[in-house]
Amino acid sequence: MPAQEDNAATRAWQQATADYLEILRVERGLAAHTLAAYRRDLADFAAFAIARQVKPAGVTRPLILAYLHQLQRAGRSRATAARRLAALRGFFRYLAGEGKVEPDPAEGMATPRGGRPLPRVLAVDEVERVLELPHPASPAGLRDRAVLELLYATGLRVSELVGLDLDDLLLDHGLLRCRGKGGKERVVPVAAPAVEATRQYLERGRPALARRPGQRALFLNQRGGRLSRQWVWHLLRRAARRAGVPRAVSPHTLRHSFATHLLAGGADLRAVQELLGHADISTTQIYTHLTRHHLLEAYLRAHPRMAPGDGRPGSGAGGST
Repeated sequence: MPAQEDNAATRAWQQATADYLEILRVERGLAAHTLAAYRRDLADFAAFAIARQVKPAGVTRPLILAYLHQLQRAGRSRATAARRLAALRGFFRYLAGEGKVEPDPAEGMATPRGGRPLPRVLAVDEVERVLELPHPASPAGLRDRAVLELLYATGLRVSELVGLDLDDLLLDHGLLRCRGKGGKERVVPVAAPAVEATRQYLERGRPALARRPGQRALFLNQRGGRLSRQWVWHLLRRAARRAGVPRAVSPHTLRHSFATHLLAGGADLRAVQELLGHADISTTQIYTHLTRHHLLEAYLRAHPRMAPGDGRPGSGAGGST
């Protein structure tokens, strides 16, 4: 009998999850890799519920809390727990809207707090070292330079960058159009060095890489297809290593650096929100904390009245006030 109940619970979870993911795909236009992440997160909770012979309609708030507690005991990060809970909130909100659960067991559940790390960013001189690396004047070298310049000039997500088509370029106006999360479109400015690098690639690089006349992707690989996100990640890691940057660097590191450097230069928070394509300004606000953090570090390192000992005011001789 328990085996039959497990099978029934498994089928119920598979059907409910498939229906929800289809809604996300069709109505919200989520990308395949985002849907895959939702599927993994929901499948993990489903396995937890199935082991207790609980179908979606039988989930309670205490069961969700028990699941979050299990994640904590297993050593999962707060970020993982927060992401899983966010997936469950969306899932049960959908089921409640369809009349398949009553009440919504995840409604109002707070995301686990604390410990959110500040994004890793590069200093301006580190970014310049990466961007000023010599590249061969080959089609691939011209492409690589344009990719790196555009990433930092625009703050695009790597998925947005590799998704660019030729029609998205408005280089005469110093602009490009991209499609962000949920297919939301925005137009972002492009700095002059990135415009020039992209023009050079379009004139002398891309024609040699193109294999099919109808290919509209901006950035092409050696086979004439669209570049992958993984390829860009490896390009940036190699470039950072060559530039002597002593830390792990990813495309998102350049995005974080773009936002932080803009705010440090006096840019308006709302403007940075628009440039990054954030739906909620609270997502952008973490960069203000990061900017303050780096300002404090710079102050402690550079202020002439700071004691050389432990980096705190008043730690030198005669430091009392």
